[in-house]
Amino acid sequence: MMTQMSLSRWLKVVMGGIAVCGAVVYFYLIPVFGKDLVNMYPEFSNCYMPWLIVIWLTAIPCYLILYFGWKIAVEIGRDHSFSMENAKYLKDISILALSDSGYFFLANLVLLLLNMNHPAIFLGSLLVEFAGVAVTVAAATLSHLVQKAAKIQQENELTI
Repeated sequence: MMTQMSLSRWLKVVMGGIAVCGAVVYFYLIPVFGKDLVNMYPEFSNCYMPWLIVIWLTAIPCYLILYFGWKIAVEIGRDHSFSMENAKYLKDISILALSDSGYFFLANLVLLLLNMNHPAIFLGSLLVEFAGVAVTVAAATLSHLVQKAAKIQQENELTI
């Protein structure tokens, strides 16, 4: 059986791995692939920087989500899995995921209207935005459930 401390450590290891992989994707792979596309299709050179900025800005909420996830892992390690703090962190995660999805949708739409995006890319990005909405719903649901569990736990602690 996994202890709270080992669960907390595993969560931190996973989040650290996600942070490293995200940094490689955001700050190495995307710029390199973007440059390759511009070299193959020079007519898209005016789209490179706007798209790069749009994508880099999506990293901010993603790393904030990892920060709140880390804080949840710390609380789990302290055996405070069902706490109002964790419910708040999960709510913050849901808000960040929704705002990131909304931002990416609007940025995609603006780039489409400026003729810096292809309709197929716009439609394909809806899958990414849907995944962000799914994270929003999951985090909001978990926040609600953790909050209810924290209230029940507080009531039980007061009962003799």
